[in-house]
Amino acid sequence: MVLVVVFGAALLVAVLLSGLAARTVLSTSLLFLLGGALVSDGFLGLIHITPDSEIVSVTADLALFAVLFTDGMHVSLPKLRANWKHPARALGLGMPLAFVFMALVTHYAVGLDWTTSFLVGAVLAPTDPVFASAIVGRSEVPAKLRQLLNVESGINDGLALPVVLVLIAAAGPTVGSAAASPTKIALELALGLATGITLPLFVNGLVRFRLLGAEPKLQPLLPLATGIILYAACHLTHANPYLAAFSAGAVLAHVSPEAKHSFEPLGEALAELAKFAALLVFGALLTPHLFGALPWGGYVAVILAIILIRPASLLISLLGTRFPRREKLVAAWFGPKGFASVVYGLLVLQSGIPQAEKAFTLIAVCIAFSIIAHSSTDVPIARAFHVDDLAGIPATQEGPAPQSSQSLGKENHAVAHS
Repeated sequence: MVLVVVFGAALLVAVLLSGLAARTVLSTSLLFLLGGALVSDGFLGLIHITPDSEIVSVTADLALFAVLFTDGMHVSLPKLRANWKHPARALGLGMPLAFVFMALVTHYAVGLDWTTSFLVGAVLAPTDPVFASAIVGRSEVPAKLRQLLNVESGINDGLALPVVLVLIAAAGPTVGSAAASPTKIALELALGLATGITLPLFVNGLVRFRLLGAEPKLQPLLPLATGIILYAACHLTHANPYLAAFSAGAVLAHVSPEAKHSFEPLGEALAELAKFAALLVFGALLTPHLFGALPWGGYVAVILAIILIRPASLLISLLGTRFPRREKLVAAWFGPKGFASVVYGLLVLQSGIPQAEKAFTLIAVCIAFSIIAHSSTDVPIARAFHVDDLAGIPATQEGPAPQSSQSLGKENHAVAHS
């Protein structure tokens, strides 16, 4: 119950400061991360959470699923078919380059063996747009840039998972069940994609029956029910829940725009709650002992991962394209490590492989630094695209006229700076 009180207090502070955060480098995500660290055993000792606590894996898993489900709804399938080349380059070339570069830096700077180094590279390869909401959530930002970041981050989680599982199996003896075979991993990915496509189509078909249909006030619950069933079905069948979540959101938005419109405010709020809960719990793991356990070479690897490896990898992948230079640089910078890396890092820690703790320490510190760096720079960078109404609140009397509630509703994806 102490954790519930702490979360409620942190949520209240975040809401009260969200207007200020949306206009400055202050970040609500960072508030929850620091709040979790403050009340943990490393400082006040109000809550006691360890990496092997079930609440850590559950909250990170739920947050990643919720974020991917809502992010999938922001993907326009017709636009994606017309502009697939840039996301394909980022996923097909940029992500493998980041994976390899990170493995090289980890091996030579931290001293982990080659297999574990490549495992760290696979865990840190996925990106997360949650910590760049002022960029990906605003219509003023060019659509190609927003689409690149959203699609890349939505798909790369599923692409990284099989690599992570195979490398865990190759790194040494694991705790618990036997390591999954490549065939089983491929089956789980295919099943996740199939479930994410068929379930929304089935629900949409039910809605079309003449005798069925939701009254207006309950319409937002239809996508929510779909997401809950999808989450449970994936875990019962061992389908990949993250690929299923993203594909289900995209399909639902495509076949039922009215469902997307009605669910969007509720979905964004639920995704924010799940994200904040996961950040609070993850922050509780960031004790002084964790940071002290990382050698200086690890901090070199973390800094290189954020300021060099991701930017260089994406810029190389976009060579020869007509992507505007400013947008290339923005896309290259915003490669934050988010909930996918948290979940995969926990898989590494719980696997019991020989260098699991060292790998997790490096992963956790990199994620923390990434959240700080990226969630604190999205607002200043968004200003370059003339995104002025970042808080989604009425302007002052001296400023321009406030937006209508309808237009604000369409842009509520970035109401709170994440």
